[in-house]
Amino acid sequence: MILESDSREETFAIGKEIGEKAAPGQIITLDGDLGVGKTVFTQGVAAGLCITEPVSSPTFTILQEYRGGRLPLYHFDVYRIADVEEMEEIGYDDYFFGDGVSIIEWADLVREIIPEKHTRVLIEKDLKKGFDYRRITIEP
Repeated sequence: MILESDSREETFAIGKEIGEKAAPGQIITLDGDLGVGKTVFTQGVAAGLCITEPVSSPTFTILQEYRGGRLPLYHFDVYRIADVEEMEEIGYDDYFFGDGVSIIEWADLVREIIPEKHTRVLIEKDLKKGFDYRRITIEP
């Protein structure tokens, strides 16, 4: 499915709809260049899960956990992962196969540990269509 967004608010709303439909154990991989709106999308997913605390990118911590919503949200940013073993050290499988929703930014860097059953989200810019335009491809 390909969706189009012309603003942060629309990208947020797309993420929120996915969060509203999310199920325990769901894994969402989130790919796209720096600055395309991965965090805004994740904030929308969190809102759809009824999480009210502020959501930010866990670039330096690798993982942020958000609880208090309909389901927990486990937000990974693996951009700084040098080796998949680092994911094993933080116990990624407890999160991936747990009771919450896992979002993994830069998932291509750890593709070998991503379960076959996951939702892939790719966010891309197209400056010919405007600075705020995003093409959001969702592959179940």
